[in-house]
Amino acid sequence: MPTISMFYGLIVYMYYLDNKQHHLPHIHVKYQGEEVIVDLPDGNVLEGSIPSAKMKLLQAWIELHKDELIADWELAVSGEQPYKIDPLR
Repeated sequence: MPTISMFYGLIVYMYYLDNKQHHLPHIHVKYQGEEVIVDLPDGNVLEGSIPSAKMKLLQAWIELHKDELIADWELAVSGEQPYKIDPLR
């Protein structure tokens, strides 16, 4: 599970070959022992939860990096290493 970005305590990652369960492009995000799975490019929650303030930061980051996230998704589901994406600053 490659980590693609980290910011404000959020750890964003994608699993390799991870298109079976949710059937949508998505990311996994951990924050202080909690995890949320969020679809791409819309940022809708598929499963789990994190605090709402952190979710807003995550959704802003997704909006800024939609194209990069989709490109990383294509790499990850092909079994290739996704690229790192700049954190939210």
